[in-house]
Amino acid sequence: MNIVEALHKEAEKLNRQLTAVKGAIEALNGASKSVLPQTKISSRSNGKRTMSAAVRARISQKAKARWAKIKAEQSKSKAAK
Repeated sequence: MNIVEALHKEAEKLNRQLTAVKGAIEALNGASKSVLPQTKISSRSNGKRTMSAAVRARISQKAKARWAKIKAEQSKSKAAK
């Protein structure tokens, strides 16, 4: 891993921790809203289903075959005119 990348990751980690500490301080002071650290939400946590790479590849192949068939029919009809 690159040293610069490691430092960036450490900075992000420290920013999340700082936000959490500030939120805790505000909660102890009686703030009406809680401050949570800004984290990335994965697609699974919001209830959406995800497809595996194999299923996506299979769907892609089927779609490409379908479009190839449609374009072949269109080119035949243009040639017939």
